[in-house]
Amino acid sequence: MDMQFTDEQIQELFGNEAAENESPERLREYYVKNEIYDQVHALLPLRLLVGHKGVGKSALLRISAFENEQAGTLCVNIRPDDVAGIGESTDQILVLIREWKEGLLRLIASKVLQSFGSESDGILDKAKSIGGRLIDVLQETLKNVQKVNLSEARNVLLEKFAKDRRIVVYIDDLDRGWQGRKQDIVRVSALLNAVRDLSGDNPGLSFKIGLRSDVYFLARTSDESTDKIEGSVVWHRWTNHQIFILLVKRIETYFGRKVDESNLMSQRQANLARYLDGLMDSRFEGTGKWEGAPIYRILMSLIRRRPRDLVKLLTLAGKSARKNKHTKMQTNDFKDVFEEYSQGRIQDTVNEYRSELPQIEKLLLSMRPSTKEKKTNSGFMYETAGLLAKLGDIMNQGTYNNAAGRKLDAKELAAFLYKINFIVARKEVNGEILRKYFEENRYLNSTLVDFGFDWEVHPAFRWALQPESIADLFAKLALSADE
Repeated sequence: MDMQFTDEQIQELFGNEAAENESPERLREYYVKNEIYDQVHALLPLRLLVGHKGVGKSALLRISAFENEQAGTLCVNIRPDDVAGIGESTDQILVLIREWKEGLLRLIASKVLQSFGSESDGILDKAKSIGGRLIDVLQETLKNVQKVNLSEARNVLLEKFAKDRRIVVYIDDLDRGWQGRKQDIVRVSALLNAVRDLSGDNPGLSFKIGLRSDVYFLARTSDESTDKIEGSVVWHRWTNHQIFILLVKRIETYFGRKVDESNLMSQRQANLARYLDGLMDSRFEGTGKWEGAPIYRILMSLIRRRPRDLVKLLTLAGKSARKNKHTKMQTNDFKDVFEEYSQGRIQDTVNEYRSELPQIEKLLLSMRPSTKEKKTNSGFMYETAGLLAKLGDIMNQGTYNNAAGRKLDAKELAAFLYKINFIVARKEVNGEILRKYFEENRYLNSTLVDFGFDWEVHPAFRWALQPESIADLFAKLALSADE
């Protein structure tokens, strides 16, 4: 199974960083449907999929749309450029909600009718004349479509729509160009209110929207009316075990081998490790706590339960293997890219959450171990009191204000670091490290909850924060337990 690790091989093997650039057929081959998928795919009026950048929101929505289309359900995909200009004329929430409702109705009708070769002129006037229900207007208009001009697939869709009277609208990537300004927040809040109204007023019209967690957080906390959609929110999260199975399915389908997902789910990670044989070293030739550790535990310890993290790490290691003329990824190929991978996660986090905390980069870099912590080997891991003391010292060097300009205290900064996965809760159980992420609790908690765990800076960030003491990282960094 010798590999050359060309860019084409790496992308086909490990996947594309952006799901929208992956073919739906390839995506469907390796996608793992967890309970989150079932909640979002359900034919309910409104599903708002919220999660961190890189957690796989776009992939889930693409699979859901693909499967709905395969089942004959009429789907409409709305991109950011489709809604450019809608809701940008004012910051008055009620006016914006009306603009969003009219703009979305016009856009949905236009996309549906054009897909069947029909004109959409005057569609909103028609809707108003018969009570404003989009499904009724479209059904009446589509009766006159010349079916002989349509493909067999479009005719099937038309017949099913006439029977089921259902349209599923997918809206994704709305955070493209997001800056966290007041007008950005109000615009998203208006959109959320508009789709809630539209799905309620138009039986059979469903919306599935992907939204980054920081965007949702600002919209939710700035507009009390959005509490009415909280029951439609689905938080996207993965376990490391599910992400490992995603990797296994990618590898096996790349080589044309069939896999039984339910069988993979029932196996321990130690058993699944055999699927990595031939692609990478089975054990890590390092020092300290990493010496002789299974390579899969290295991978699972360095990702933040985000599939994109694993894609990025393996892509970097694959390119290093090609540079070193290796036919499988070796320990040195991983060592060579840990710092680059870590720097990338720092930059991703800064880009993602700068709108919530403008001084975020300064805060993250200030979490480097101090001289005293280096001498006592106490950096990166804290009890709650120690974490708050660390942040207190950082705040003595300058204040940290949220997007509204309010000064944050140490406990609020700690909660922010936990929310963005920069720090995680940790506990030693039977000699292994159990790590707990904020997604497992309520996202909107504003204070740090002390539930008996200690805290640590996530391993993904440590190489960027302490590049001069790599040996110390191998000596101290405990690997995550199998899930």
